[in-house]
Amino acid sequence: MIYCVVPEPLADELYPKLSEYYKDDPNVTVIIDRRKSERRAHGDGPAPESRREVRDRRRPRAAGDFPRIDPE
Repeated sequence: MIYCVVPEPLADELYPKLSEYYKDDPNVTVIIDRRKSERRAHGDGPAPESRREVRDRRRPRAAGDFPRIDPE
């Protein structure tokens, strides 16, 4: 599914044209973006204790030293 998102200030001009253009394509849906503000507030986030912990997902290194490999 492909969403063609039209900003609200341009909806009167673009929405009818894009809807007509993509009317025969079932994989495309034209929608108008009516959001008024960002979903995530900047600065007023959760307390540091409740934030998600970002972890390094790489495998930890093996402990100890590796044996020396001498070329023949």
